[in-house]
Amino acid sequence: MVKQRVLTAVLHKEEGMYIAECPEVGTFSQGTTIEESVNNLKEATELYLEEFPMEKEIRSLITTFEVAPVAEA
Repeated sequence: MVKQRVLTAVLHKEEGMYIAECPEVGTFSQGTTIEESVNNLKEATELYLEEFPMEKEIRSLITTFEVAPVAEA
């Protein structure tokens, strides 16, 4: 039995679409809703992994950081 992998989906909204990225694999997708975007990313990632299997488990670290404010012109 093949073990399912748990991967990360990072999303952001851009011009009315949700863009989803899987940082462990490097796949991207989009959708009009968060659910659609994640489902599309899952499908794209599964298709990618059929062609290019992961040799080892990779887990992304996600954190936040602050930047200095930028003066607007």
